Amino acid sequence: MQHPDFPYRLYLVTDEAACLGRDFFWVLEESLKGGVQLVQLREKSLGVQSFVEKALRTKEICEKYGVPLIINDAADVVRVIGAHGLHLGQQDLPVELAMQRLGSHLPIGLSLDRKENLTEPGADEAWYFGVSPIYPTPTKPDTYDAWGLEGLRWLRNHTAKPLVAIGNIKTSNAASVMAHGADCLAVVSGICSAESPAKAAESFLREIEKGINEL
Repeated sequence: MQHPDFPYRLYLVTDEAACLGRDFFWVLEESLKGGVQLVQLREKSLGVQSFVEKALRTKEICEKYGVPLIINDAADVVRVIGAHGLHLGQQDLPVELAMQRLGSHLPIGLSLDRKENLTEPGADEAWYFGVSPIYPTPTKPDTYDAWGLEGLRWLRNHTAKPLVAIGNIKTSNAASVMAHGADCLAVVSGICSAESPAKAAESFLREIEKGINEL
């Protein structure tokens, strides 16, 4: 059963490098055509002005498909462009401080690297938890040990918040991850690097449905 304030199943986390030299905005739009329901713009190396410019164009494309845009880490960019929400990692701005800056109404997703994060300050305020990583992945080398499917199931049994699984999610394991308690799958290279991002998104959605039906 979906959470009423989080009705999303497929979440694209962008990665310019994973687009393999192809136009970033083409990859984005193709993924939206394929059914991506939520987008996070993640840019760790862009300057603020370049980030804002990219975010504005990303938001424009997302709005064309009625899809919310989440900004990774950069609270100032969220405020400037009027993004739907913010995503924070454990090493980013604390949730409480982000809420002070942006207002308590703004949805904030929070990555959980380990079990202890669940009871740390600010966790109760999170919109959803990013369970990171489910499987080891080169796109997130600075994280703790992978949660694995049993770790995901443990988390499902200890929180009612939406769980977004990320970390080497592929069509071959998507159904299993959903069946172990994820509400939504966040995909990076599985869509950004696919020959057809649209077809890849469609394939993920089919596997997600299979996983839901296994519950």
